[in-house]
Amino acid sequence: MESATQAELARHSMLREQLQRRGIHDRRVLAAMQRVPRERFIAASLGGLAYADRALAIDCGQTISQPYMVALMTESLELSGHQRVLEIGTGSGYQTAILAELARQVISIERHAELQRKAGVVLRQLGYEHVRLVVGDGTLGHASEAPYERILVTAGAAQCPPALIEQLADDGILVIPLGGGEGQVLQRLVKREGRAEWEALVSCRFVPLVGATDEV
Repeated sequence: MESATQAELARHSMLREQLQRRGIHDRRVLAAMQRVPRERFIAASLGGLAYADRALAIDCGQTISQPYMVALMTESLELSGHQRVLEIGTGSGYQTAILAELARQVISIERHAELQRKAGVVLRQLGYEHVRLVVGDGTLGHASEAPYERILVTAGAAQCPPALIEQLADDGILVIPLGGGEGQVLQRLVKREGRAEWEALVSCRFVPLVGATDEV
């Protein structure tokens, strides 16, 4: 694991080289990426790669997304600090922490109980009290607390689960990677008067979104 000073220097370099030079300009997003220690969300053996421009493997066959993709997805949500966010796919909890820096409340659903437990430990240690983690089927969303002003899906799907569109508030924003297993396109949906307006953002590649009825 890198020393605190090494990690801070690597984080500064990440902001400059990976984010700002590639078009991430939202000051609140950049500040959140500066504050959250990505090294806390990965295995100690990978500590030297914490701020590399790449996704990293975590438990249960999942990944922690590259910093640029985390920043881009977060910026695309246009968070002002007042929204409730539903995140589908807690994973390591790193994206959850970034959202927690910028939102009023974050509810995050993870289908792997072991990932949920580990992420919960780190998030509590870092003081994120307005985050709630749920083990469940993310394709169904979390209807009991809908609607949500923002929804972020951190796994790729052939199509957006209808439940998520239903649980998105009017004038809300949903960001999701859509496409096949070989790659997806990051898409942003804005819901206006009950209608979905889609915008393609960038090509990407995520682990598949798996629901209770899907084969693992």
